Amino acid sequence: MNILCLKISVVKKTLFTILFAISGFIASAQMGWEAGGWLGVSYYFGDLNTNFNLSRPGLAGGLIGRWNFNERLCLKVGANYGSVSAFDSDSENSYEKARNLGFKSNIFDGTAQFEFNFLPYIHGSKDQFYTPYLFAGFSVFYFNPKAEYKGEMVELRPLGTEGQFKGEEYYTVVGALTYGVGFKIDLSYEWSLNFELSARRAFTDYLDDVSTVYPDMDDLEALRGQIAVDLSDRSIVGPTEIPIGQEGRQRGNKNNKDSYVMFGVGLVYYFGDIRCPPYTR
Repeated sequence: MNILCLKISVVKKTLFTILFAISGFIASAQMGWEAGGWLGVSYYFGDLNTNFNLSRPGLAGGLIGRWNFNERLCLKVGANYGSVSAFDSDSENSYEKARNLGFKSNIFDGTAQFEFNFLPYIHGSKDQFYTPYLFAGFSVFYFNPKAEYKGEMVELRPLGTEGQFKGEEYYTVVGALTYGVGFKIDLSYEWSLNFELSARRAFTDYLDDVSTVYPDMDDLEALRGQIAVDLSDRSIVGPTEIPIGQEGRQRGNKNNKDSYVMFGVGLVYYFGDIRCPPYTR
């Protein structure tokens, strides 16, 4: 009986020590909100940019809200905008050049991500005022690919360029996995700069309107009209060559989902306080 009581006492003391350590860590942590904005550039990677060409940056920016749980962990939410584009004419691949497709799209996304600071980060500290960090989370974004046709920008989704039936077109609001790296550094107690490289792995392969194979062009013309045919197959071929846009021929690679990347510099204001451990006797 005494041995049992002793074991229970040891367990209680161990649990008390662990809980005390955790509560002390949380109590001494720097908690509070940050808010601000950022500006930068955005890039697209997918069927129309298979070689990670960075020659067409788009304007990007957004708003930031961050809750600091402690010196290491944060939750950040953001509302972001990015402009992306790609053209086969930029490719060094002969088939892609001949395919001659291209698109532009604005992207609006909402993102929530958890951040882990490599170093303890405390606003206003003379020693712990900067840190690199990693993050991962989830985004929901809207896109709408367009292409130029006779001097005007035309929406591609309603044209069913890969033979989609009406009502079965791809969704333009989808999710994405978010991940990346960043670096934050204080300018003062309240203000800090954030440098962040953020990638989105989309749950769609139609960010660029290209994914599977060419449709039957006669059926496409009957269903959607001549504009759909012209924008489905824009291939450039010689007089003795067969046009690329033959029914069933590969137009894209459905096995690789599209991605976009945002790089920016943010200016953030801190609203919180440094919380000291409570005094106990």
